[in-house]
Amino acid sequence: MEVLDGVEAVVGLALLFVLPGFAVARATFPEWRFRGPGGPLHLVETLTLSLVVSVGLTIVLGFALLSSSAGFGATWSDPSLFVALAAVTAIGLGVALARGAFSEIPPAGPELPSERGNEGAFETIRALDGLVASERRLRHRLRVLPRDDPARPTVDRELADVVGRKAAALAAREEEERAG
Repeated sequence: MEVLDGVEAVVGLALLFVLPGFAVARATFPEWRFRGPGGPLHLVETLTLSLVVSVGLTIVLGFALLSSSAGFGATWSDPSLFVALAAVTAIGLGVALARGAFSEIPPAGPELPSERGNEGAFETIRALDGLVASERRLRHRLRVLPRDDPARPTVDRELADVVGRKAAALAAREEEERAG
């Protein structure tokens, strides 16, 4: 009898804290895989979602059962909550299976609409930051170089080139924003 109690406790804890949330997470994000470059991150995200969603579903289903006229007593001997959680788990796993969450080839993720005017904004900002840093470095080098140093004309040309590229990048970005 004690072995059966232990198995019942493990299954009950899994139904309360893991399985419904795991089923809903896999149904919601069927493209997430646990192997490959993003695998560890998706595993952590899925486990976190499993815990949070399972606890949330347990609370919502428990409240719904308490509010119903079915006479749910909120005791360990009343299996209504576990049956409801098992049903949510079964439905979630069915939806996940239908959406390809357990197939060998993952389904395509959702296509996010691109916002006009934001294409390459990060890359442009990153390039501008690099140009500003180069300009600052070259201006400092000019300040510390003696007036008669033979390297001064070369540094002047490099500075003019960096300033020109920075101005061109800013103008291109502004044109993109006006066109978008």
